[in-house]
Amino acid sequence: MSRHVVFQALADLELNAAAQYYERESRGLGTAFLTAVQRCSDSILDHPNIGVLVRGDVRRRLVSRFPYALLYRATSQQVRILAVMNLRRRPFYWVGRQ
Repeated sequence: MSRHVVFQALADLELNAAAQYYERESRGLGTAFLTAVQRCSDSILDHPNIGVLVRGDVRRRLVSRFPYALLYRATSQQVRILAVMNLRRRPFYWVGRQ
């Protein structure tokens, strides 16, 4: 059984809201954002300990080109994305997400 990525519901909402925002700003930018997030989640899947520990077992991996990071927990079965974090927001708004 291989590890897979699961986006927590609120993280999925953040992902879609950010992609829609970027698409409104410039056509194609939303797609570029989604591609960057996909690459970031793929790198986490390949190397789950790549992110910096930020709180307990939660790690942060920066998304290239955009001011975002993926906050996640990795187990042997899955990488659970807890937040698609805008780095300009207050840093620990996501605490409490499972």
